[in-house]
Amino acid sequence: MQDLHTTIEKIEDIKTGKNAVILAHNYERGEIQDIADFTGDSLGLSQQAVEQDADVIVFCGVHFMAESAAILSPHKTVLLPEIHAGCPMASMITAEALRTEKKKYPDAAVVCYVNSTAEVKAESDICCTSANAVEVVNSLDEEEILFVPDKNLADYVARNSTKRIIPWEGYCPTHNQILVSDILRVKQAHPEAEVLAHPECRRDVLEISDSVFSTTGMLNYARKSTCMEFIIATERGILHRLEKDNPEKRFYYASEFAVCPEMKAIDLDALLLSLERMQYVITVPEEVRVRAKLALDRMLAVKRNR
Repeated sequence: MQDLHTTIEKIEDIKTGKNAVILAHNYERGEIQDIADFTGDSLGLSQQAVEQDADVIVFCGVHFMAESAAILSPHKTVLLPEIHAGCPMASMITAEALRTEKKKYPDAAVVCYVNSTAEVKAESDICCTSANAVEVVNSLDEEEILFVPDKNLADYVARNSTKRIIPWEGYCPTHNQILVSDILRVKQAHPEAEVLAHPECRRDVLEISDSVFSTTGMLNYARKSTCMEFIIATERGILHRLEKDNPEKRFYYASEFAVCPEMKAIDLDALLLSLERMQYVITVPEEVRVRAKLALDRMLAVKRNR
C-alpha cells in the first residue's frame, strides 16, 4: 500500500490531467473532504457540478447523489468511486411502488425528497431538500401531498404546514437511531451546548433540540452563532467540517452510533482507483433523466420565486 502523500499526489495529478473536479458530501471521511474541490450537501454539490468547467465529476457520496449530478450534467462524465455506496432510505421506495400509491391519491401532489433514485424523482411532481421541504410544500396549490420517502421529514413538514401530508414509510437508519436519551446524556455533560438536529431525526429528538437544520444550515448557523458548544444530531462526518470551520468552538456527537457505513465506503485508495480507471460511470436513461430534471427544476423555481 502506497503512503498517504504519494496517493494524494497521484490523485491531484490525474485530476488535473483529466480535467476532473472532486465533490464530497458533508458526511464523507475527513480525508475525502480535505482533498475535495467542493464539499456540501447532495443538491448543492450537483449544482456545483453544473457550474464547473470540468469534463469529469467525481462524486464522493452515495448513488442517488451521483445520479442527481448526472441528471443535471448529462454531457459530463460522472464517477462514483464505490459502486456499492447506496442509501438505505432511497432503497425503501421504487418507482413501481410509487405509481401504485399515486393511484390511491389522484388529487395529491407528489413531493420527493432528493434522497431518492432518479426513477422515483421521475414519478414525482416536484423535489425538495431538507432545507426547503416546508417551503416547497407550502408553495403548491394542492392541499393533499404525498411525501416520499422519509416519514420523519414528512412529519416535520406536516407540523409546519396546513397541508394534509401523506407520508411514505421510509426513513434514514442513521438518523432514526439517534434517541432522546442519547442527547440528554450528552447535554448532561455539556449543559451550555446548543442542540442542532437534522429533520431526518425522530420527532421527539427534534422537540428537545434548540434548532432544526439541514447540514448546510448547521454549518452556517455554527459559523455565525455566539454559542461556543454544540451537540450535533446528524451523521458524525459533519463534525470534521464544523471543527475545521470553527476551531475555537466545541462540537459533540449526539450519538456515537450515528455513522452511515455507505458514506464511509469511499477512501483515498478508492478515489485514486476511480480516477485511474474512470470507474464507476453513473448514467441515467434519457427518458428518466428528463422527467427527473423537471421535478428538480420545479423545486429550483420555487427558490427563485421567493
